Amino acid sequence: MGMDQGDARLSAASLGSRIDAGIVGNDGIPPLRRAFARRPPSSPFAMSFPASPARILETKLSPPAIAPTQVLRAAICERIAATAVKLVLVRAPAGFGKTTAMAQSRERIEAQGIATAWITLDRADNDVSRFLGSLAEAALRLGAEEPRGHTPFDAVAALAAHEAPFALFLDDFEVVQEPAVLGLVREIVEHLPRGGKLVIGSRGLPDLGVGRLRARGQLEEIDTDRLRFSLEETGAFFGLRRHQALRALAAEQLSQLHRKTEGWIAAIWLASMALERHGAETGFVERFSGSDRAVADYLAEDVLAHQPPEVREFLLRTSILRQLDASVCQALHPRADGAAILERLAAANLFLTPVSGGEGSESAWRYHSLFADFLRARLAREMPGEIARLHLAASGWYESRERPVPAIDHAIEGGDHPLALGLLDRYAGRFLEQGRMRMLARWFSAIPEHQLRAHPGLQPIALWATCFTHGPWEAMQQLERSGCLDSPTREVRASAQTLIPLLLAMQDRHDEAYEAGRLSLARLPTGLAFADSVLLNAMAHILAVRGDQHEAQRLLDAARREQGDSTFNRMYTESLAGLFDLHEGRLRQATARFRMAVDSTHAVSYNHSHGNAWAGVLYAGSVYEANQLQQAEHLLNVYLPLARDVGLPDHMILSHVMRSRIAFHAGDIDAAFQALTELEYLGHQRQLPRVAAGAKLERSRILLLQGNGPASRDELARAGDEALWERERRQRLPAHDLDYLALARARWEIAFGDARAALAAIDAELHAALAAARVRRALKLRLLRAMALLRTGDAAQAVEEAGAVLKTASQEGFVRLILDEGPAAGGLVQRCAAAMQEGAVAHQGSGDPILGEYVQRLLEAIGPVALPEPADGRTVAVAGETLREPLTRKEIRVLQLLAEGYSNGAMAEKLFVSDSTVRTHLRNINMKLDAKSRTQAVAIARRLGAIR
Repeated sequence: MGMDQGDARLSAASLGSRIDAGIVGNDGIPPLRRAFARRPPSSPFAMSFPASPARILETKLSPPAIAPTQVLRAAICERIAATAVKLVLVRAPAGFGKTTAMAQSRERIEAQGIATAWITLDRADNDVSRFLGSLAEAALRLGAEEPRGHTPFDAVAALAAHEAPFALFLDDFEVVQEPAVLGLVREIVEHLPRGGKLVIGSRGLPDLGVGRLRARGQLEEIDTDRLRFSLEETGAFFGLRRHQALRALAAEQLSQLHRKTEGWIAAIWLASMALERHGAETGFVERFSGSDRAVADYLAEDVLAHQPPEVREFLLRTSILRQLDASVCQALHPRADGAAILERLAAANLFLTPVSGGEGSESAWRYHSLFADFLRARLAREMPGEIARLHLAASGWYESRERPVPAIDHAIEGGDHPLALGLLDRYAGRFLEQGRMRMLARWFSAIPEHQLRAHPGLQPIALWATCFTHGPWEAMQQLERSGCLDSPTREVRASAQTLIPLLLAMQDRHDEAYEAGRLSLARLPTGLAFADSVLLNAMAHILAVRGDQHEAQRLLDAARREQGDSTFNRMYTESLAGLFDLHEGRLRQATARFRMAVDSTHAVSYNHSHGNAWAGVLYAGSVYEANQLQQAEHLLNVYLPLARDVGLPDHMILSHVMRSRIAFHAGDIDAAFQALTELEYLGHQRQLPRVAAGAKLERSRILLLQGNGPASRDELARAGDEALWERERRQRLPAHDLDYLALARARWEIAFGDARAALAAIDAELHAALAAARVRRALKLRLLRAMALLRTGDAAQAVEEAGAVLKTASQEGFVRLILDEGPAAGGLVQRCAAAMQEGAVAHQGSGDPILGEYVQRLLEAIGPVALPEPADGRTVAVAGETLREPLTRKEIRVLQLLAEGYSNGAMAEKLFVSDSTVRTHLRNINMKLDAKSRTQAVAIARRLGAIR
């Protein structure tokens, strides 16, 4: 750190020399100040020193500099700046960003014109005179009046009497243990004036009577949970890194890293350094844990090495537990006083997170996951022979308390598979009914198959779990190896047979699934309620795909009667019923069903749920349709990876296309295309041509919206597997209700080709959709029909058709169905709104308040659109067809990116300029083109040939 001109910021070497010279004492305080640091009889806390004393070390009195790569903790800063309490306590273990949050808050408060002062405490501040010296300097910086001559300066009294608002920050407060100094701080808090605020950063709970302050409403606590990075903040952190690989970290990797670190900032920072070395493609994120050397060293240095031997052994032995309470800890370490150690660790804030329990229940905690990983790695090194014994002791304790999940976990981790299988015999059926597929799959994957065969009743459960977590291909292979189809046990044989239609349908082999399902239906009932209900649901879906809605609904009703208490089958049934509603245009009812299906497996908190990717993706789709894009993206962060793992073709297409559209809407074009590249890769990897074709169709749509007709047409040609789309025409596949080849071709013809030919194709498709009661598809086709009419020059008929579409859509709240057609649909909505105002479409319901509010919402979402084309379809001429001032090469590049849909921020990143520079380019472009909006600028530039 450099030396400030004229101040006494000292390096270690210069400090040593000044101590030797008698200028500075061993505690860093000038002897002159110490000479006046006597307490006069008038005040116990007064300090005397000359009016212009030598300064205390500047580093103690200055917060750390705020680096441009730091994530702004806006919510925390706002909370600290806005609160009117006396004490703000920022409390968390090392590495949670306390100091950074406090420094940013100080800057926010100063920006409001409020004086602030900062003291970074160290162990030397346990000396009262040393602390009072720092406090006096801070009080002067806050604007307290300096003492005259040799008048004693009482810093505590000066702060109490200070009339102007101020905030005093004390960082690293955990080093203060001296009761006298703690008493001084308590006194400061008690006597703070109305506008005064004390902000303390500490790793532990300071002895400042915080309970009393809390009861009085005079305490604001910023704890570990508030300091953790959110997923968005983790993304912002990587976005601010200079290394390109970190800024391009995939959303799934980012989410996984955030989940593993639980928002612990130190671990995220250390992981970023490792990623800079290893790269995101090396699997580092997947392997990352508390055992990584950098994190392990950090923890060992800062936590474990400083613990007494008895606490250290307690930490190691109890590290195998996911939840800590006194009783189970005592079972693992009988010689220790578990309750006392836990209370001590909790008071010290030693990486313990309290776990809520019921009223009157025993207090419980858990270790931070990274800390637990490190402790377990150290346990394996120091006491390898104890690990199995500790796990079996824990399993026995949990079994005695009727807690099967941790009992099974510890039995497997301890290597006692017979014990685990015995417990599974008792409890696995219940977990299957609850839909806890991922948990079951995890357990069964840890048990050798030859041991599982000795428990025939568990084999079908293992197959169901594999099917709904790892996909139908792996489940089919497992089924063939298991011998369940030839099992001498009737229940095992029946359960395996009911699984086959589902596996085939999930592999996109619906015709084979139908044939196998007919045979299985003939064997019902089997007496196995879960298997029977899954078969009925699966066959309802297969029949719906084949177009037999009546029989599909009958089977769905039968599935409801069979499902009993099975939350999984309830999810399955309601999801299918929601799909039927959606295709028939009942969006509100479909959304309610999808929400019910998600809730049935306890996924409302967006946690990874128990195998319900089926419901989650569909619910995300209905939320997306309502234009709630942020919530849809949040849901996709959870359910897209699950859908990809399970391998459901329709769900993979729906989720990736949604992710691409959300990114495109946000102006992140690279992310939009990346989602489609991943989808296409999955289609080829899993030999699912329909999945790859779905990616190509959506890529064509984006290129069309970008105005790139040739590339859009080429992508359509790549997607044009006639055999595939002929099969799609005979089926009702969820992913292709609105996105299929015939519709995509009509859309292209409207934009770039023969709109009249498109009209004929749309009319044929519309007739087929209405005949099949595919109301949602018909609504989309009618919108395209209106767009085609406008393109052919029949503006009046186009507005009439679009008005009817809007009226129907308003009743159910369809939004993205309209908006996803881009500026062309936006222009139509504007024409309809104008016509409604003029009363030209009164018979369509221009006085309908629902319709009026709906159209207004659409207009707000659409924003300004390009210059409208005249009714006869001719292009609009620009005066002279030349520019008064030529566009620069940089402005042309900005226009190209603008035409492709990039946001200002994304353009700035691509061009390596600031956001303000991009805005300057846009202003210049609008001025040169005489454009009133971004879309108008693009339209004019294309007509002038400046861009394609």
